[in-house]
Amino acid sequence: MAEGKPDFLKGTLELLILKVVALGPRHGYAIGQRLQQISEDYFQIHQGSLYPALHRLEERGWLKAEWKASETGREAKFYSLTKKGQRKMEAEVAHWDELCAAVRLVLGAEQQES
Repeated sequence: MAEGKPDFLKGTLELLILKVVALGPRHGYAIGQRLQQISEDYFQIHQGSLYPALHRLEERGWLKAEWKASETGREAKFYSLTKKGQRKMEAEVAHWDELCAAVRLVLGAEQQES
């Protein structure tokens, strides 16, 4: 992420990657670019974070990868979501919805007088 922005909560980067890949197979660089584009430049993932996360997701069976020619004609590893990855993403989205709702409740609480 860009300097001055908060760190990801544990598992957040993986969820965002799963969501971007669910939109269609992409190579690593394109995943980072799409995430930055969708988030209107809020998320700027460095390669040192992105590629280890992609490898973890592949090892867990949530992504599968195959070598294909990229838009530049060079070979690149394209990632796609597995059924197991789809289930994980859906479960994590539900968890985030619950977490965000709880945070909104706390942030919306009125201060009580002492």
